[in-house]
Amino acid sequence: MKHFNVTFKPDDKQISIHAGATVLEAAGQAGIILNSACGGKGTCKKCLVNLEPDAKQVLACQYHIQSDLAVTIPPSSRFFEQKILEHGIDTHLRIRPTIHEKYTDSKDKIFGLAVDIGTTTVVAKLINMVNGQCLATQAALNPQSRHGDDVVSRIAYAKTDQNLAELQKLIINCINDLIAKLCKQASINVKHIYEMCVVGNTTMGHLFLRLPVEQLGLAPYKAFSLDAHDTPAARLHLQINPDANVHTVENIAGFVGSDTTAVTLATGIDSADQMSLIVDIGTNGEIVFGTKDKLYAASCAAGPALEGARISCGSRAVEGAIEAVVANEDGIDLDVIGGCPPRSICGSGLIDAVAELLDLGIIDASGRFNDPNTLAGKPPPAIIDRIIEQDEQLCFCLNRAANVSERSVVLTQKDIREVQLAKAAIRAGTKILQRKLGIEDADIEQILLAGAFGNYTRPKSALRIGLLPRVQVERIRFVGNAASSGAQMILLNSALRAEAKQLARKIEYIEIAHEPDFQTVFAESMSF
Repeated sequence: MKHFNVTFKPDDKQISIHAGATVLEAAGQAGIILNSACGGKGTCKKCLVNLEPDAKQVLACQYHIQSDLAVTIPPSSRFFEQKILEHGIDTHLRIRPTIHEKYTDSKDKIFGLAVDIGTTTVVAKLINMVNGQCLATQAALNPQSRHGDDVVSRIAYAKTDQNLAELQKLIINCINDLIAKLCKQASINVKHIYEMCVVGNTTMGHLFLRLPVEQLGLAPYKAFSLDAHDTPAARLHLQINPDANVHTVENIAGFVGSDTTAVTLATGIDSADQMSLIVDIGTNGEIVFGTKDKLYAASCAAGPALEGARISCGSRAVEGAIEAVVANEDGIDLDVIGGCPPRSICGSGLIDAVAELLDLGIIDASGRFNDPNTLAGKPPPAIIDRIIEQDEQLCFCLNRAANVSERSVVLTQKDIREVQLAKAAIRAGTKILQRKLGIEDADIEQILLAGAFGNYTRPKSALRIGLLPRVQVERIRFVGNAASSGAQMILLNSALRAEAKQLARKIEYIEIAHEPDFQTVFAESMSF
């Protein structure tokens, strides 16, 4: 299958994608979230883009790529652009007038930071506080990962004051590095950054502020503080204006943090009549379920598998990672980040690969590899040839190394089990909340996939493996890094801080693991 390069403007992002993919899918792979209220059916007309050089307007969800393309995306077609502008950028800035007078050379040099501290990844945005424009974005691995790739490991490590201080220093240094890169990229002076809004899961927020976390590892998993905090930057040793205010948003519960508050605020489901499900898939999967009348939230211990960890050839979404897998008569077609030879597989590619193996009959509903000798006449021979033995176990070869300097990318039986455990945790959480709400899959009117992983995942594949409730594919929408977008909204509009507080208290947290039927539901959810 052919691959084509698609360049998005004004973002200056280029990706390589298989022929026949839609511009909407290509935008998702580039990390650009488009309006698609109809779920890609082409009826809402909100994903209009311009094909260059003639500025021909097409619907991104309906235009199939058959050649190299340059695409310009207007602001009106971006998911969060209008929402941010609607919330008072011009008149409700959270910048104190005394700061204007005392510290700025001119009133157009007023900047802020929106930071999302994830268990695995930290994302920081530099924002022009005068007009709300995002000037630059930087991301990095959370360096605390050296003390464990999940929050439970870090909670255990942080039991002593010395270790807690070390974890705080690691994240502060990481954010300072991101700030330096942002300022260099946008050519601004750090002294002109006067405000910062930080979100993250409850553990990450506590470690950032150096609050005790030991109680988060013990039932009933209570947070030391669910409240918002405002702290001078100098006290946290952040390298911005020392008098800048650092605002951390309210947490919902011990394992559902301010990032979920921000996601819920950004997506607006707290005011929606539609029965809505938000799924933010990371090392800790958070879900929010309900309508404006009643909202439940839960945390699901998905683990890091869907972010590439604990997978034999897994990685984050880096250059050389397989991000999409499509089976055809000639074998397997792969979309690889950076358009280079495959070196690993990231979460979205993992979901695709498992879905394709299920459709081809190579693995069964239990996740077990079928005997290749029983597959004759079913998958094409080019597919069957990819089933190999490694360490006396069957596995599937996605890409054979061309030479000794490269490595083959394979999926092992253990990898399939890791996917099952992760998806079962998330699916069990949604099922239990469905029972609280008294609804079936068919009653869910929209599913919003948040976070980087959700953005790159093909809905069809997520449905195929049972990661999500069984709904029509057009009911599934991507909302990108909604936590970061929510942080940006709260940064820009002080009125939203009160709204975030009310929202965090409105959402009812359910401790999934303590529900009487959890183990049964989890076991049922293991099946593909």
